[in-house]
Amino acid sequence: MATAIVRSALSRATIRAAPRTSVAHKRSFSSSAGHDDAYEAAKWEKITYLGIASCTALAVYVLSKGHHHGEDPPAYPYMHIRNKEFPWGPDGLFEVKHNEGH
Repeated sequence: MATAIVRSALSRATIRAAPRTSVAHKRSFSSSAGHDDAYEAAKWEKITYLGIASCTALAVYVLSKGHHHGEDPPAYPYMHIRNKEFPWGPDGLFEVKHNEGH
């Protein structure tokens, strides 16, 4: 037991006698893994401008080609069958009125 007390006292004395440095350790965050923030910002700015330019060029190319218009569907008379008069008259609400005196 006495040897344990002596060892403990010696270890405490050694720790106290050790020179202390006041150099604070710099914290290393995962986002600053050795890269320069200005370099990263400039890189992503260039990537953004390149993406905007390429998307614009692709849109101009696609929209300048035009597109195919299909044939008009045939006028099927059975699609406009009305078995009952509308409350506002014989024509549809937003159709041109045929019974006006032209």
